[in-house]
Amino acid sequence: MEHRRLGASGLKVSELSLGNWATHGAQIDENASRKVVAAALDCGITSFDTSDSYADKTGEEILGRALKGHPRHGLVISTKCFWPTGSGPNERGLSRKHILEACHASLARLDVEYVDVYYAHRFDAEVPLEETMRAFNDLVVQGKVLYIGVSEWTAGQIDEASRICEQNGYSPIVANQPQYSMLWRIIEQDVTPTCLTWGIGQVVWSPLAQGVLSGKYRPGSDAPRGSRASDSVGAEYISRWMGHDVLAAVAGLEPIAQSCGLTMAQLALAWVLSRPGVSSAIIGASSPEQVRANSGASGRALTPDVLDAVDEALDSVIRRTKQYE
Repeated sequence: MEHRRLGASGLKVSELSLGNWATHGAQIDENASRKVVAAALDCGITSFDTSDSYADKTGEEILGRALKGHPRHGLVISTKCFWPTGSGPNERGLSRKHILEACHASLARLDVEYVDVYYAHRFDAEVPLEETMRAFNDLVVQGKVLYIGVSEWTAGQIDEASRICEQNGYSPIVANQPQYSMLWRIIEQDVTPTCLTWGIGQVVWSPLAQGVLSGKYRPGSDAPRGSRASDSVGAEYISRWMGHDVLAAVAGLEPIAQSCGLTMAQLALAWVLSRPGVSSAIIGASSPEQVRANSGASGRALTPDVLDAVDEALDSVIRRTKQYE
């Protein structure tokens, strides 16, 4: 497993991070989750991503127990705040009160003294941005958070927050967690350039487009039993990629992957890791076998001819998704 710097910071993260959204405590039970985490560690994955909103806080608890006993200095643990953690008016968002209380609660669930990266899971337009960034900075000063990140913020929001941090001497944003894959490239237009300007690394989620880029879904065929598309909750997130035209275009990637000696999932992950500013790609897994297979994408460089072939195969889908912005 190769490692990269997280943006312009000195922190090294594994090229693949293990995330537990929609898996630990949801799709799979704790025993299965422990096996997945163990497989990730065996493959050299050192970066683990969760959130207080995953499986209604259970995701953090399961990850914390799964990592217990492993040397803390060898792990990069990230979590997030923003989404509601209760019914009260202050149990959500990015106010100083919620950020500090949510962080303390996450540390307790993870059973750690600090998290390496703490993300603002979404932007909060109801809270002054200076209040939000000062609260995150205070957590860094207190030693409870080492680095600050954001997720799904616009280029303008990232730029404004970074300027506030610079002007006030706050700890800078060093990580951005956007959705990014061969099929979803919206960040390339302005988010990636803005992040490159500020030295912010991309830690991307859904690099396999909810599993569609693994090739498991075939045009005209039913979704495999046990797959995300066959689950009532998972189907909601994957539905936009399940059209016949998208699946047919994705099928065209198979010979490209074969020519590189890669699986389709490995090709998709290697593609993401080849893009400017990307520090790590978050993978989810319901079995140790998936982790081991996907880990084969680390360190695999793609030639310009391969990158051009990918663009040609997905051209119609890429042009259509530009309309989502």
